[in-house]
Amino acid sequence: MATLAPDIALTPAAAARVAAIAVKQNKPAILRLSVDGGGCSGFQYKFGFADAAEGDDTVAVTDGVRLVVDSISLDLVRGCQVDYVESLGGAAFKVENPNAASGCGCGSSFAI
Repeated sequence: MATLAPDIALTPAAAARVAAIAVKQNKPAILRLSVDGGGCSGFQYKFGFADAAEGDDTVAVTDGVRLVVDSISLDLVRGCQVDYVESLGGAAFKVENPNAASGCGCGSSFAI
């Protein structure tokens, strides 16, 4: 059973962007954040849309949009906040991870 917990957060800006993409792709407004080994710093964030939360997922809800993280990835991103930022360099989802000791310049990988 999925767990609602304050372990992760989705900003209103990120929730709005997920909702807009979900409508265009005719998918539920559920963003999955997971962590894979690799990237330039050891671990890398992976985003994708999910059809539903799974049994061991932790779920954060903002403005009706859900952010889901599996139990293994949660250990590496506990306390994180997912934001959506737009700048001259482009637009992207950004993970603010208090567990990361370092990260790469592009923001898509980190080390603990």
